[in-house]
Amino acid sequence: MKTMTYGQKLEALRAEMAAQNIHVYLVPRTDEFLGESITPNAERLAWISGFTGSAGIGIILEDTACVMSDGRYTIQLTQEVDQNYFELENSQEVTPFEWLEKQIKSDDIIGFDPKLFSPAFIEKLEDKNLKLKSIDQNLIDNIWEDQPDAPVTQAFLFPNEVAGKTAAEKIEIIQNEIIEQKCDELIITQLDSIAWLLNIRGNDISDDIANKGNAILPVIQSYLILPREGKARWYVNPEKLSEDVKSKLLDIVSFHAFKEIEHGLYQSSNRKIWYDPKRSSDYFKQKLNTNSDALYEADDPCIFIRSQKTEPEQKAMKDAHIKDGVALVKFLKWFEENAQNGDLDELTVEAQLEEFRKQSPDYKEPSFSTIAGFGANGAIVHYRANEKTNKKIESGNFLLLDSGGHYHYGTTDITRTIPVGNVSDEMKKAYTLVLKGHIALARAKFDPQTLGKDLDDIARKPLLDHDMNYSHGTGHGVGCYLSVHEEAPSISPRGEQPFKPGMILSNEPGYYKEDEFGIRIENLVLVKSEQQEFYFETITCAPIETSCILESLLEEEEKKWLNQYHQSIFEKLAPFLDENHKNWLTEKVKLI
Repeated sequence: MKTMTYGQKLEALRAEMAAQNIHVYLVPRTDEFLGESITPNAERLAWISGFTGSAGIGIILEDTACVMSDGRYTIQLTQEVDQNYFELENSQEVTPFEWLEKQIKSDDIIGFDPKLFSPAFIEKLEDKNLKLKSIDQNLIDNIWEDQPDAPVTQAFLFPNEVAGKTAAEKIEIIQNEIIEQKCDELIITQLDSIAWLLNIRGNDISDDIANKGNAILPVIQSYLILPREGKARWYVNPEKLSEDVKSKLLDIVSFHAFKEIEHGLYQSSNRKIWYDPKRSSDYFKQKLNTNSDALYEADDPCIFIRSQKTEPEQKAMKDAHIKDGVALVKFLKWFEENAQNGDLDELTVEAQLEEFRKQSPDYKEPSFSTIAGFGANGAIVHYRANEKTNKKIESGNFLLLDSGGHYHYGTTDITRTIPVGNVSDEMKKAYTLVLKGHIALARAKFDPQTLGKDLDDIARKPLLDHDMNYSHGTGHGVGCYLSVHEEAPSISPRGEQPFKPGMILSNEPGYYKEDEFGIRIENLVLVKSEQQEFYFETITCAPIETSCILESLLEEEEKKWLNQYHQSIFEKLAPFLDENHKNWLTEKVKLI
């Protein structure tokens, strides 16, 4: 089959637009579950434009087109998108709504697939008095001749003894929430919420299915409607369910074909429905407005509850980090011994780290595509190496290595910044300031009312004191053998929620000097409490590089924390290392 050029794709799409009597068509980088991670059959924005970032939108008009994404992807946009066909915009500087207002005529009609947009997005278009047309059949799908099929993988059970609660117990908890809000039913569209609630996992967004750049989720694509009492209605492709899975869930779940969801929504007519407008598509709101007298719009209640890990989940996560730490020690030793011989590049580094992780029999797959950025590439926050961008590892700069794994039964996420040869005093200063922010957050003690934005300030202060900063948040939630970017109270300037014991988050301040170098130091931390005071326990087990620290910038308490952290990880990892690696780690964790 002959590959279509981007010009031919746009021509075919515009023909579809004309047939629908629309003048603009919106192509978001998302799927019907509105998640960060999507499967190849949903990569419509990449197909029409070439842009593969995890956030963005294409706006196609009759005589022009635009692709926009946020500041993380400004460089990637220029690398991937042909500007002969598309304008490029930073959505943090010009929103899609502002761009549309300037480009379209008053009578132009904007077409969109309601399954790919939240009601909030559509309401913003309506607020601008733009004319909209909801089109159930996706126009990209109409012209994408070699579009991959949706994945069909087998669901499997997540052990109750690791989850800490049975699916029946979790359903009862959520049903009590439904009753408390005086609702009749809850619609759940978030894939990790369904996986958590039913104690199931899957491989619909696995490493061999997900496109490079995605977080990798062990989930099954499906929807679920939970009534205030009785069985949950699970809308899922029946080919994904073994007899074992069905028999284990039969008492609490009724099974329905995925394509029957519209009928399921019709069954919900004349009931008060709990619906999450931020995480469920406009399609659901359209159908529910047709068939339901009342909507209760609020966050999916599974999100906050699942973010508080049970004791068994906490243990599983800690065990995964010990296994991951063993792989990281092996990698760091290998890298140190080979980095300056001129034979390594970013892709080699990425592949070798994966090989070390695979040595653990409990390793499943990456939790996201590894970021191995050397030098200037390390300054691209969401960089992914490919054959075009792949840099050689040379002396005199940093390798920023952000990676993670799904283990049996935990998830990891770790970033280390590794100097190759001698680096400049400027780089050492920036590294030390990032480390100071990391340590300040790791040592923080706070009351239960403290918000994420308050903790974010703690991590940024050492950098801000030197007129330096970073553009991303400092910490995100991490699931237990689930999403590595789990929704939870975040540590960021937008963090407006307090924390609860049992939550697991990242601690990852950074600094990025465009076209020169990037720095990020990331561990995962567990929220704990003692006498009404909260604090963090660091659960990541891998050494932090000390050779590029400017010790004059570290206070004694900061040195003490680093020394104690290194002693702790040595004690955890040493039993699983051979003498060669144990001796290497002994040198890496020497007191400073």
